[in-house]
Amino acid sequence: MKLDDFDFELPEGLIATRPARPRDAARLLLAEGDAIHDRHVRDLIDIFRPGDRLVLNNTKVIPARLAGTRTRQSAQGEVVAKVEVTLLEPAPGGEWSALAKPLRKVKESEEIVFSDALSARVEAIENGQLRLSFNLSGEDFDAALAEAGAMPLPPYIAALRAPDDEDKRDYQTVFARHSGAVAAPTASLHFTRELLEALAAKGVEFTEVTLHVGAGTFLPVKVEDVTTHKMHAEWGEVSEQAAAEINATKQAGGRVIPVGTTALRLIESAARAEGGAKGHIVPFRDATDIFIYPGFEFRITDALMTNFHLPKSTLLMLVSALMGQDRIREIYDHAVKTGYRFFSYGDASLLIP
Repeated sequence: MKLDDFDFELPEGLIATRPARPRDAARLLLAEGDAIHDRHVRDLIDIFRPGDRLVLNNTKVIPARLAGTRTRQSAQGEVVAKVEVTLLEPAPGGEWSALAKPLRKVKESEEIVFSDALSARVEAIENGQLRLSFNLSGEDFDAALAEAGAMPLPPYIAALRAPDDEDKRDYQTVFARHSGAVAAPTASLHFTRELLEALAAKGVEFTEVTLHVGAGTFLPVKVEDVTTHKMHAEWGEVSEQAAAEINATKQAGGRVIPVGTTALRLIESAARAEGGAKGHIVPFRDATDIFIYPGFEFRITDALMTNFHLPKSTLLMLVSALMGQDRIREIYDHAVKTGYRFFSYGDASLLIP
């Protein structure tokens, strides 16, 4: 299984830099059996059935991109340098791992000032990453970060435009609850509160899980034999209630449909934890580095709602595992030819094997 097996040509003009407005006006490619239908996200009210259970990732994206300055004394006097910091994940003890650009402008023990309220000390520089301790914690930290930070847009959007205040709303799901992600579960961005209420009124059920999406989700696959790729680890939780709801749906013959690859990876991890099995999920609270590529046995997932993914990405490998490589090639060929918008702010697909 070679990396080139997951490549395709994508015109740059199909990369979405802003979401559809309203959210549920985005296009939806419905792939069911051998058929492909061009719909819209708002049509989910006609597509989902009573008894279907949608699994939603309720992680909340933090405004993890910070513009700061560090000050250093030199023979020429005080020297101030700009440093862009992207938070990656909290470490034990309240510190944060982070990336800095340019890294060479930073030294250990220096202070980086982000605003009048927020600053951080560089405790260590290891493997190209900073370990930072901030001057604030808890709600004070959250408030200062919300004021000073910008949303960490994916590299393929950031290369086309800078983040702005609109992204603080657009790059967050309407059901985001638990802070900790540095990337959004983007398939969920298509849902409005009104659509969720209409689906619930039809008898569609919902289960919330939490997977804090890390910056590693954007790391490219660099090995030619994809089976040797090592996935980044992300922290996730499937509560006892969530596990019970999903198991009840499976036992009743309903469909379990994760919204997004993050929710899928988490429930499939929980099905592989001790006590899990095909058709049965257990509570889970741990890091997962599950890698899903063709040949994978899905134990819980019956269908998947997801956006359109990067060539040669692990997410393209995941949907190829669910639908088959030839089928995904047909779906993506159709999406490109008919002008679907790609990636985080792009259109959606509903994949039903």
